[in-house]
Amino acid sequence: MRSAVRGSLSFGGSSYRPFLAPSMQNPWAREYARTPERYIWGKTPSGFAREIADRLSPGSRVLDLGCGEGRDSVYFAARGFEVTGLDVSPEAVAKGRRLAEEREVRVQWLCRSMLDAPVAGRFDLVYSCGSIHHLRRRDRSRLFRRLRLLSAPGGLHAHVVFTDRMIYREKGEEIDYFARGELPDFFGGWNILTDEDIQISCAQDGVRHAHSVERLVAERPAH
Repeated sequence: MRSAVRGSLSFGGSSYRPFLAPSMQNPWAREYARTPERYIWGKTPSGFAREIADRLSPGSRVLDLGCGEGRDSVYFAARGFEVTGLDVSPEAVAKGRRLAEEREVRVQWLCRSMLDAPVAGRFDLVYSCGSIHHLRRRDRSRLFRRLRLLSAPGGLHAHVVFTDRMIYREKGEEIDYFARGELPDFFGGWNILTDEDIQISCAQDGVRHAHSVERLVAERPAH
């Protein structure tokens, strides 16, 4: 079921986390490097991560794409899951490692593009929170084809992406915004468990503003 929700998420400490795509202007890797001792998105897991974790069984395998500074990856690991966190920014991954050590959990960290993730096996959850819209639209079909193949039967995909209903360029970033209905189109034949249009607030550039996002949870058929 698709619904529209206003103000369900907030960048102040909940769910957005950016991913750097080399071919697009993205300021967040620079921000990670500029703030080595500060977690710009905080250490508290996103509300989306907490919601999705409740759907998983202990020992589930999780792939966190565009994991940024690692707050959700570390949270998943603390919940007893086997976690791979991937981001192209070495400074972000270094922060993630430090946070995992601080929380005394184990995460496998990969520093590279989500298009080049050298992962094997099947995941019970493929997760992204504010990252895939930094990938060019022309590359998305290839990415989702691969990610679907990495999903275990009965496994979940959970994604938050920016949509073109509300556009705001933050710190000069470039985004290939998702159009309405584009994200679920990648999951033909799957069970769509959640598909919501949401407006979220943000002030990372010092100006209070809003973004429109889509939250999707899809389940691969068990057979």
